[in-house]
Amino acid sequence: MAERLDKHVLKNGMVLLGERMEAVESAAFGFMLPAGAALLPEGCCGAGSVIADWVFRGAGDKDSRQLGDALDGLGLHRAGSVGSSHITIGAALEASNLEQALDLYADIILKAHLKEDQFELARQLAIDGVHALDDSPRQKVMLKLQEQFYPSPLGRSAVGHISELEALTGEKTRQIIKNNFNLSQTIFAVAGKYDFDAICRQLGSLFEAGDKKPVEGGVPGSRAGKYAHIDSDSAQVHIGLMTETVTPTDENYYNARVAVSVLSGGMSARLFTEVREKRGLCYAIGARYRGLKDAAGIACYAGTTPEKAQETLDCVIGEFNRLSEGISEEEIKRAKVGLKSSLILQSESSSSRAGGIGSDYYMLGRVRSLDEIKDRIEQTSVDSVLGFLRENRFMDFTVVTIGPNEVEVE
Repeated sequence: MAERLDKHVLKNGMVLLGERMEAVESAAFGFMLPAGAALLPEGCCGAGSVIADWVFRGAGDKDSRQLGDALDGLGLHRAGSVGSSHITIGAALEASNLEQALDLYADIILKAHLKEDQFELARQLAIDGVHALDDSPRQKVMLKLQEQFYPSPLGRSAVGHISELEALTGEKTRQIIKNNFNLSQTIFAVAGKYDFDAICRQLGSLFEAGDKKPVEGGVPGSRAGKYAHIDSDSAQVHIGLMTETVTPTDENYYNARVAVSVLSGGMSARLFTEVREKRGLCYAIGARYRGLKDAAGIACYAGTTPEKAQETLDCVIGEFNRLSEGISEEEIKRAKVGLKSSLILQSESSSSRAGGIGSDYYMLGRVRSLDEIKDRIEQTSVDSVLGFLRENRFMDFTVVTIGPNEVEVE
């Protein structure tokens, strides 16, 4: 997994990162714009989803249809997301078309038309996305769990709330774009086949004119509460629970990741075997590490029936707590193999690496090589993971349920 990181900082503070992948003929890139859900003004929950659509509805000298045709003509696969800290827009495409794609994305970021009639369409799509959560209760419960668990506004929903989306105006959204599309805090990441010197010259000419702006960010507030229930006349109960753990900058980060993999790293992991297979309490279960820059947790989902909901919750919490009592060498081995397998898959995807190096730089202030990550996973052991768990016990759980009845949470 030999890698070489390319890095350049424009005069306005915009960071350009790249990682060459010699075996591919593609390139993937992403612009991480500091306009994530946690950075939006109060009362604008969901504005990020509107913005991520609206900016593509005409930019530069092209209207919405012409811009779409130009992007499609390059054969690119658009990718975008709204997270807590950033709106990320980018694409994967044949490497020879990268220069043209970057010109178009510069127009999208700097010269979006932002017409009122197109705003209404973008806002309605965002509202439809919130309504669609009723058909995806697993996603809905985990979004609500995130809002409950993280200190406000870190857990603010990227999808949004109907009332705030309905109150959102084009004028307000334009102001958010003006304030938050801050080039001095933007990270550009590219991976695959590319000429980094050429990219630096191109992006320098396109974005260098932007002024440096002071870093702005709110202070995390309080958490919403330990338990929330969303009533639903359903034959199923969807349970989300989350407990605090170390952030990605902590020295025990890799011990935490291995511990989560022991809990939920496959069909032989603790939650699947103990809760689903042995006791038959749920039809779906899984846990994963979810880390932000300033807070992190282990999130778990379980889908069950009303009759088994309480026992399912109690059993899941029991498995979290039982983890510190002992872990076998075989469990650690399987967990490490699973994490390294995921790493190998990431190393073969230009899109994954572009996202990874951008996220690393924002979270850590540097980019980890894949070899470094692999070595740190290898260095974990039964003793190191148990030592971490015993010093960082799962004391408090935030719980959200969707279903006909509430559960009891201690």
